[in-house]
Amino acid sequence: MAAGDCVILGRNIVALECADRRLLDVCDAERSNALMIPRLHHDGPLAAGAAVALSAEQAHYLRNVLRREAGAAVRLFNARDGEFAAVLSGLDKKCARAAIGVQRRAPQAEPDIRLHFAPVKRAAIELIVQKGTELGAAAFAPVLTDRTNAERVRTDRLQAIALEAAEQCGRLSVPCVEEPRSLADMLANWEAGRTLIYCDEAGDDPTVEWGGLAGRADPMQGAVRATGAGPCSILVGPEGGFSPQERALLRSKPFVLPVTLGPRILRADTAAIVSLALWQAAAGDLARR
Repeated sequence: MAAGDCVILGRNIVALECADRRLLDVCDAERSNALMIPRLHHDGPLAAGAAVALSAEQAHYLRNVLRREAGAAVRLFNARDGEFAAVLSGLDKKCARAAIGVQRRAPQAEPDIRLHFAPVKRAAIELIVQKGTELGAAAFAPVLTDRTNAERVRTDRLQAIALEAAEQCGRLSVPCVEEPRSLADMLANWEAGRTLIYCDEAGDDPTVEWGGLAGRADPMQGAVRATGAGPCSILVGPEGGFSPQERALLRSKPFVLPVTLGPRILRADTAAIVSLALWQAAAGDLARR
């Protein structure tokens, strides 16, 4: 091969490599744009071909935070109708409208797992709701106990955190954040047919810190596998645990299943996240693709 032919061949190879890189860049950009399409929860009916009005808060978020304009792609979802592709047909300071396209995901059943927890400090309780939403909790129910040290709960703020976490993590439902109530009231009005998994890290010996090993509950994973995947709730106590009187009350109820989360004493927010993850792994949807 002549020297000139080698130069031409080399230039063609370089050109092909550049074209391949540009194609890869375009594909990466398309994938990146797809990942950046905002998901918005919409309470109203969703159906292909329909037009819907979004809330003022969503209009502000799209226009001023994300800098979107009319014609931008969004995804709308709810647990009843599923998730749909949509395009913003109008967007101004106070309102937004979207034209709904094809359905991307059909509605699907979700595990019936609720999280009951004693209120803790603001940052910890917000972490519980955010990560609990990502882990598939169907509802959050603050419970006032003898040792609860943060009785004021901003349920409106927690509901907003749950909504944002649901939009970001890809789930179809948004968990409800209930108003706080006492442990005694919760137990007296318990839903028939629902198991209450009670995270009890204490033993029965009053002379030993945390009650020692006597009377300790069984590990959570084995206990959950034995009970199956029916309607269930998890109860996580306050810093310092439940009082002896509360432990006795809880263990007297036939629907209560005491469990332990292992040999270490966990912070309340850590215990909430770990217990949800263990339940989902043993009886929920963590094994699902």
